[in-house]
Amino acid sequence: MKLILTVILGFLFGLVLIASEAFSWYRIQEMFYFKSFHMYGLLFSAIGTAAIFVYFIKKKKLKSIYQKEIILIPKKINWKRSVIGGLLFGVGWSITGACTAPIYILIGLKWQIGLSLLVGAVAGTFIYSLIAHKIEKNEIRTN
Repeated sequence: MKLILTVILGFLFGLVLIASEAFSWYRIQEMFYFKSFHMYGLLFSAIGTAAIFVYFIKKKKLKSIYQKEIILIPKKINWKRSVIGGLLFGVGWSITGACTAPIYILIGLKWQIGLSLLVGAVAGTFIYSLIAHKIEKNEIRTN
């Protein structure tokens, strides 16, 4: 049942991304040239929605689908990693004209850039796995 719910929610999220044109290189280009508020509005609404849900998770002490308490641990800010990671993500985003979130949408729409993004995401994950032990990590509790 959880798998079916996950697939349905993923499908609905994909529909929202398509309807909002979040996958459109034209919209992304507008954002990077500061010509339109469209993508900024989309991103800020996502941040606002997440903030509201986090607030309710903390206030109501909600439990996970496994009936365990959700513990939100503030992460230690590491400016160096954040800046380098943000720059790498931004450069990749601006070069491809596509965010990694809608990779499967782009592949499903038969846009060739989707395959390039998928290859890049898998390669980046593999490279990270090779160097992860060298990077300082914050402990995450899974209570």
